[in-house]
Amino acid sequence: MTPRTSPEALRALLGPVLHEEAVRYAEARTGEGRAHAERQVLECLRYLHLVSSHPDRLGGLFLPVEQDIDEIWHYLILQTREYRALCEERLPGRFFIHHRSIGYQDYQAEPGRERAAEEALRWIPLYCAEFGPLDEGVLPHWTIVRFLHENLGLPLAEISALDAAAPEPQPQPASAG
Repeated sequence: MTPRTSPEALRALLGPVLHEEAVRYAEARTGEGRAHAERQVLECLRYLHLVSSHPDRLGGLFLPVEQDIDEIWHYLILQTREYRALCEERLPGRFFIHHRSIGYQDYQAEPGRERAAEEALRWIPLYCAEFGPLDEGVLPHWTIVRFLHENLGLPLAEISALDAAAPEPQPQPASAG
């Protein structure tokens, strides 16, 4: 699985100044060190790239990354001109990516646990097709990958091999009442 989009290409989407600002923000916010902050920014950019590339499959789904990644997204949104340009000029979908906050418990109650799990799993094949196989570096950032690896004992290679061609679930009929 060869990545189509490199980390360098993603960093270039922000430009050197905004990228550095986002890394410094992440580093100051978490206190985890520069390498961790750089990975957080990278995973945030990967998330945005996927949403932009696959709005039909990923639009409106629960954010399957850790809160720290979401906070970086918030930081980027607050850079209003740069964020608009990122979304509308540099990301593949060329549309503004809106943010809607909803807690996991609220989200899980809304579509049901099975659907929440299916939607979370939808990200993995798209991620691997675009960025290459999962590595240990994703575990602190992508909640579903960490759960599959640490709680279910699945090797990263097996998680990376999930089939992107799996059929999409049919929409559930609305319940009367």
